[in-house]
Amino acid sequence: MSETEAPATTSDPAERRPELAWRPVLAITAVAVVVHLAVATRYGWHRDEFYYVITGRHPAWGYVDQPPLTPVLARWAAELPGGVLPLRVLAIACQAGCVVLGAKLAAEFGGGSRAQAIAAGATAASVAFVSASVLFGTTVTDQLVWAAMFVAVARALRLRTTSAWLVAGVIGGIGLENKDTVVVLLLGVAIGLAAWHRDALRTPGPWLAGAVAVLIAVPNVVWDARNGWPNLAMAHVLGDRTGGPLGALAQLPLLPLLAGPPLIVLCVLGVRRLGWGPGRDLRWALAIAVTAVVVFTLGGGKPYYPAPALIAVFAAGAVRAEALGGSRRRWPAVIALSGLIAVLIGYPILPARAQDALRALNPTVIETYGWPAFADQVKAAAARLPPGTPIFTSNYGEAGALTIVGGLTGPVLSGQNSYSDWGPPAGSPDSVLCVGEFKVPYLHRFWSDVREIAPITFPDGVRNQETDQHAAIYECGHPHGTWAQLWPSLRHYD
Repeated sequence: MSETEAPATTSDPAERRPELAWRPVLAITAVAVVVHLAVATRYGWHRDEFYYVITGRHPAWGYVDQPPLTPVLARWAAELPGGVLPLRVLAIACQAGCVVLGAKLAAEFGGGSRAQAIAAGATAASVAFVSASVLFGTTVTDQLVWAAMFVAVARALRLRTTSAWLVAGVIGGIGLENKDTVVVLLLGVAIGLAAWHRDALRTPGPWLAGAVAVLIAVPNVVWDARNGWPNLAMAHVLGDRTGGPLGALAQLPLLPLLAGPPLIVLCVLGVRRLGWGPGRDLRWALAIAVTAVVVFTLGGGKPYYPAPALIAVFAAGAVRAEALGGSRRRWPAVIALSGLIAVLIGYPILPARAQDALRALNPTVIETYGWPAFADQVKAAAARLPPGTPIFTSNYGEAGALTIVGGLTGPVLSGQNSYSDWGPPAGSPDSVLCVGEFKVPYLHRFWSDVREIAPITFPDGVRNQETDQHAAIYECGHPHGTWAQLWPSLRHYD
């Protein structure tokens, strides 16, 4: 296709788009699913998965750090047999959905079967999408929402029907009940339409879609308002941890790594097609990607926040690659190399010690290792204390591990995030087992007697958040007040 060819999007809404090339797309999806399933439970639970399940057991329209959708799904999955496997199956299903939607978006952008296969393969082999699907959480479900929104908007602009726009509105509303950052996605859609598709804004479809999205999001917004907007406080804390806008800007070069280094050329082709030449009518998609990068950077967001927008860049790049022709072995080789890198970085395929050495590239994988041993350490210490002695942990991962993996039925408490909302037990903390990243002077603010029982260690010399912070098990007594009096100072967001 030359630069002077007609735009991929035409004025005739009845023009047929290429049908989805199901055979190659499903083949690529199947390979991705098989690879994921092969190592899905090799290590174990991630601390965030513990948290999602536990929050799901406290039904609400919102939580300190997220809307309710992912916790509800995590709770339902955890009630099935198989331990963490049902949650991982959900994560893999989300990733598979992104692969198929990536191909569908390439079709909406005017691509044929080869473009769709390249788009599907790039999504399946991208570090960002592979790493997210190693565990079930808001990141992988958010990626699915962004992918679905790109497809829905492309379809609505092509069909120009109100019903097509309403689909986009429903997707946006569901996304808002999953992660607050979907606001940025919707902002990007609005900017893209205002800049390049004002004709669509002169129809009721986009406005009704926006109304539907807001309506679905209302219960979570009301919950946030009634609870003092803790989501904004949490966002501020996370932004400070990243280092604010300057810290986020410094981490922005990680975005190409998240795409997958071999896929950078495809990204360049995609940006070029979306911004110039025959893809001019697709600039709305580029507007979403640019909006995501700018807003998340200014807000001190993490580098993976704008990564879901890569699916549009991959799809556009695939259409451009198909038009350029060339060797049919080139892109499969590039995708295979990217997939190998993504699997090595993002999946627990290596021995624990080797995986630990890759923490600088991706700390998520090693955070799924060793929780049963941690729980056994704590249970051994708790066995020396009177039955029912409360266990107070420094973070939700430790608390969740003791509840889900350790099977402890006594009070397991934490002051972190939504755990702090569920409150302390009645009475006084006369004898407490404190577990986690505590410093002795901090514990002395609440108990006169603080005695370290043992440091927390993980098997095979693995290091994680606990070992980095010299976490330990402490026996604490002679409190400086009741639980209710101490609790406000024990709460923390991070």
